[in-house]
Amino acid sequence: MRITKAGTQPSQPAPAEYFTGTVRVDPVFATDAPARGKGANVTFEPGARTHWHRHPLGQTLIVIQGKGLVQSWGGPVETVTAGDCIWFAPDEKHWHSAAPDTAMSHLAIAGVLDGNSVEWLEPVGDDIYFATKRKQYKSSI
Repeated sequence: MRITKAGTQPSQPAPAEYFTGTVRVDPVFATDAPARGKGANVTFEPGARTHWHRHPLGQTLIVIQGKGLVQSWGGPVETVTAGDCIWFAPDEKHWHSAAPDTAMSHLAIAGVLDGNSVEWLEPVGDDIYFATKRKQYKSSI
């Protein structure tokens, strides 16, 4: 058994080369082989988002607070809120973010394959993100 006490692992800013806006990562756990999982609490300020990316063994997101957006390649943008659980299948190209006007935190859990848990791709442009805002928040714009 291993207990990692809350607050014993330092918070880190998310790498600017893979995120747009202000994002903080708080590590939660990493397993030892032969298990192969890791998790982090990720907090996005309003308008912040990941780049497009995929995970070799998939990813689970559990929204802890706030409101966010998620999209898989070729699919619709979905609004998610606290309590929602999102599963991205292995190698499913996707992005996730806070809503344009609301912060969002989620627990991100991914498997690790050959030392890698994510492949980062191109940024999600303002054209995609703010087109989403116009569609999803039409009544408030």
